[in-house]
Amino acid sequence: RVSLVVTETVDAGLFGEGIVESLIHAWEHLLLQPKPKNQDVSTGDYGRVIPASATIFGMAVECREIRRHHRVGTQEVAGVRLSNSVRFFSPTYASAGSEETVEPYTTEKLSRIPGGYVPLTEPCQVMTVDFNNLQELKSLAARKPWKLSLPVTEGGILDAIVVWFVLQLDDEHTLSTSPSEETCWEQAVYPVQGLFDYSVKTGDTVMMEVCCQDCYLKIQKISSLTSECGMDVSDKDDTLSLGNEAELCNALAGLQTTSKQDDSGQVCVLESTEIALLNNVPYHECFKAVMGKVLLSLNPSKDLQSMDVDIHGSGMNLQEGQNKSSLDVAPDPLYILDVSEGFSILPIIAGKLGPVRAYSSIEKEQHQAALSVISEANHFPKETLEFWLSHLEDESVVLQRPKSDKLWSIIILDVIETSGLIQQEVMEKAAISRCLLHSGGKIFPQYVLVYGMLVESESLLLESAVQGTEPTLGFNIAPFINQFKVPVRVYLDLSTLPCQPLSKPAELLRLDLMNPLLNSSSREVKVQICKSGQVTAIPFWYHIHLDEDHSLNTSDEFSHWKQAAVVLDEPIQVQVGDELVLDVQHHKSNISITVKR
Repeated sequence: RVSLVVTETVDAGLFGEGIVESLIHAWEHLLLQPKPKNQDVSTGDYGRVIPASATIFGMAVECREIRRHHRVGTQEVAGVRLSNSVRFFSPTYASAGSEETVEPYTTEKLSRIPGGYVPLTEPCQVMTVDFNNLQELKSLAARKPWKLSLPVTEGGILDAIVVWFVLQLDDEHTLSTSPSEETCWEQAVYPVQGLFDYSVKTGDTVMMEVCCQDCYLKIQKISSLTSECGMDVSDKDDTLSLGNEAELCNALAGLQTTSKQDDSGQVCVLESTEIALLNNVPYHECFKAVMGKVLLSLNPSKDLQSMDVDIHGSGMNLQEGQNKSSLDVAPDPLYILDVSEGFSILPIIAGKLGPVRAYSSIEKEQHQAALSVISEANHFPKETLEFWLSHLEDESVVLQRPKSDKLWSIIILDVIETSGLIQQEVMEKAAISRCLLHSGGKIFPQYVLVYGMLVESESLLLESAVQGTEPTLGFNIAPFINQFKVPVRVYLDLSTLPCQPLSKPAELLRLDLMNPLLNSSSREVKVQICKSGQVTAIPFWYHIHLDEDHSLNTSDEFSHWKQAAVVLDEPIQVQVGDELVLDVQHHKSNISITVKR
């Protein structure tokens, strides 16, 4: 047996990579007996683990960026009422009640989160764990959930509980993953969901339950308690002793229910990017405007002019509008196909614009059910919204005619992944879509412009490849690890990326979905240097043009898209006034950029 095990199997939530299970196995099958308490034994005769122990800390925060990715913050999107009978949650919330082993947290580098964050409570110790104690490791998973209460020190909106840890490697050395430390770890984030009211003020208490079920650190049943609740917790000591806590929790059991949302209604679990998309108002307003224009041009009958049907509860709904025109000849419905990724309400927005048949390519049953409920809440005739995949014999051929004798008036494609890359096979899809369009019909977006700029960013360099032998204490690790580096970094937030712009943004490429003759698969772009430094990377983003007058910028603050960057193999030294040539290639949805003097 061995006397020492060294392990770094820790993730942002400490236990997520299985350190507890691994060390239980190590103590039972690999290690010598641990050092007995208060006994001097010569070093070689007992087993020990590095890290020796860990302490987990947590605090409540307000953070707009976390909020917009985990809570739908609007009741109405581009004239479509989101029914009260649908309750949206992100996967972290769903995992709290499910039997499956899903990570109960998401992760963020808080020091770089767009818009920053505000601590609402002091950091508080959540738990400690001794990795040199087999009994303690074994009892973790079986330990009953325990309650924590944090006094609110700063009023605000309760968006998340943020967690980090301090690893005690041995008696002298520690590593901390706190938001104020620069480390390679992010912090674990437990978004707060399902409350009726998220506002807290100084003197209130944030309550939660902690457990280590499935050897994951779970923080659940997060709620807040106001100081007026008959139990004024603000004048107690800063840290409530356990005795008080138990009494407090019992006294609260009756009050807790009031802060939770009404539990009735259809539950719909969306990815955090899908929730951010629902919260992206300009996206939906833009689509509404361009779809309205196309439908008006294809069906210029008078009642399409009153396009937004019942948008402000005027009482006149779609059927009545259509009945008026049935004295003339009821117009043939226009066919709209939405094949954008994930949960999209664009078919319902289209349905409010006149007599259409809108087809959604949503796959999940739960999402289809939610879309149907929203559709009914907006007084749609049943046939306005249909699920396209249920009409297809072969799901792999999504792009085909709506009916043998009909063509589409609008086809909506997803061109950009939320990661910041171009969707695979999007130009091929556009080519097929063009053949399926009614005369005067449109593909949205019609074209996309790729923009980029030259930057100096040490953090992008450090996160893309091992730099030399200094970080690895003189060992030559870099050549082996760097074989696996990727040329393009994805999921970046340009607004908070530590970098120095060395040029103005430049248009790099045009991808045209409606007019393939305007496409370029390669281009040379001259870029003027406006600040001296080292070019280390070329971040890029997109202007998605739905038509000439309406475009979406994937790098703006409402965007649900992230950005990407090409990281250069060798930095290039530049002076103000220099001109560099970027050779931009687009092949099979992949962009590559090389820099020439």
